[in-house]
Amino acid sequence: MKKFLNIALPKGRLGEKVYDMFERAGYDCASIKENSRKLIFENEDLGIRFFWVKPSDVAIYVERGAADIGVAGKDILLEYSPEVYELLDLNVGKCSMAVAGKKNFVDDRTKTLRVATKFVNIAKNYYSSIGRDIDIIALNGSIELAPILDLSDVIVDIVETGSTLKENNLEVIEKFVPISARLIANKSSFKFKTEIIEDITAKLAEIVG
Repeated sequence: MKKFLNIALPKGRLGEKVYDMFERAGYDCASIKENSRKLIFENEDLGIRFFWVKPSDVAIYVERGAADIGVAGKDILLEYSPEVYELLDLNVGKCSMAVAGKKNFVDDRTKTLRVATKFVNIAKNYYSSIGRDIDIIALNGSIELAPILDLSDVIVDIVETGSTLKENNLEVIEKFVPISARLIANKSSFKFKTEIIEDITAKLAEIVG
């Protein structure tokens, strides 16, 4: 039975961009571009198998060995610290982790700062690094509502263009971590499938430039 290199790609626009990079690197799979509901796509000649997963799940598939390599956002890697190798910054899906709040917000350092976020560990690490006491409010969606409704003083979230913030009369206070898509590998897979993983990494690196 043929052994495949399993590659986890994030669903959506980012995944499509990343797949195009794999295709340009010579690791393609024609059936992936067919309009179907399939989730797994194989190229037997090259011995590779792609599959689509939710972006936040890629690192789990790779860490646990269901995928040998995959593409995950730096935000996921920082938040969950999965046991994987980070091989390459693909320089796509670029945005920033940022603190945002109401316009003209002034931090009163005599009080504990209330921070709403779904990136709890990233927020804790950032504020710990600047010696600021915080009260974390963990939310999963519509983070922008928190300061508007006075649930929090600020939010920590991913910012791409900032347009959602502006529409809600919020603004970026500080960008503190650049985020982009990273090629990651399962540690055991990297040991046993070194040649093909290093070849893919090198070819993608040429495309990234």
